[in-house]
Amino acid sequence: MVVEVADEVTAEPVEAFQRLIPQLSTSNPPPDESEIHELVHSDASDVFVARVGGQIVGALTLIMFRIPTGVRARIEDVVVDGAARGMGIGERLSQAALDLAHARGARTLDLTSRPSREAANRLYVRMGFGLRQSNVYRYEWGEGD
Repeated sequence: MVVEVADEVTAEPVEAFQRLIPQLSTSNPPPDESEIHELVHSDASDVFVARVGGQIVGALTLIMFRIPTGVRARIEDVVVDGAARGMGIGERLSQAALDLAHARGARTLDLTSRPSREAANRLYVRMGFGLRQSNVYRYEWGEGD
């Protein structure tokens, strides 16, 4: 298994996201090529991919930005192909993001995970993530706004 930061957008990551994102979310469509390009080349994000046998079987996005109280780091959209689960891919992706965030000066790294994702939640606890006592609020715009 190889975990790396994507630095270019070819047909391969586009196809991988078309396959992986529906396994993560049924309410959001996979990003198209231009959206992946924007994500890969943004100063605020790093897209990690995991390969097994050369094929992308997992992905994770690390978001980092500076605010007045320091450097914030956040993991978003961790997804591992259903056929490749149980191989430690999520852990390797998460550890690579932790390592990069720490190297870039983050003192903490946040993520969220639905309670129904039991295996993922066990992984994060095993890796040393602690449950944060916080309220998470979301504002949603309706269709056509």
